[in-house]
Amino acid sequence: MDRVIELGRRIGAPVAIANDPDADRLGAAIPQPDGSWRRLGGDEIGWLFADYLLGNTSGDDRLVVTTLVSSALLSKMAAAHNVHSTETFTGFKWIARAVLDHPEWDFVMGYEQALGYLVADRPLDKDGISAAVLFAEIAAVAHAEGRTLQGWLDDIAARFGRHQLADASIRMTPAEAAEKVRALRADPPSEVGGRKVLSTEEYPEADLLRFELEGGVRVQIRPSGTEPKVKLYGEAVDEDPTPFVLALGNLLS
Repeated sequence: MDRVIELGRRIGAPVAIANDPDADRLGAAIPQPDGSWRRLGGDEIGWLFADYLLGNTSGDDRLVVTTLVSSALLSKMAAAHNVHSTETFTGFKWIARAVLDHPEWDFVMGYEQALGYLVADRPLDKDGISAAVLFAEIAAVAHAEGRTLQGWLDDIAARFGRHQLADASIRMTPAEAAEKVRALRADPPSEVGGRKVLSTEEYPEADLLRFELEGGVRVQIRPSGTEPKVKLYGEAVDEDPTPFVLALGNLLS
């Protein structure tokens, strides 16, 4: 991404995109009004895909899919279009399962925040190539309409609120990580970062805990399935969720 961003800056491109070595993920960066560039988060790319595809397809039998640790904004976008949306466990085998479980619905797109996207009928897995082609199409449409991709994201924020995301991880042994999350499940907090906990949801199959806080803040925690760490995720509308992610992490000490 550093190399393609530098090329984009040098030639005045409206976007820079790149795939990882096995081409199953997509990264993208866009110029800012002050001339700098920034990489888009995985959710931001997903929002652009959803806004474009939902705006250019029709029918109330449509389906969009994302994962538990991705942004909640996709469900709001789906509701605005009166279509189906669902959350799955992390991993595209679960997103694919959601598609296969509902052959009566017209699948539109699925994504996870870790730069994985499914925007075509096949392959039924994350695919960076089809995602790159679609992202280039979206950039071309924005250019033809005289707007920037940052402007498009700002428009989404104006309609649904500016969703901000944060994540963190705390290194510990897998056994300790599992025990810490188990303890939080047994005795959930009444507040996090000074905000009252309105609801606690458990997803045992994903080993994930979700806390909905006052003010529309959502924080989540789960042990990593592949690394010796606990992973934390936060989302808020029109405010930075980082303090709440850090406060949740402090409850583990």
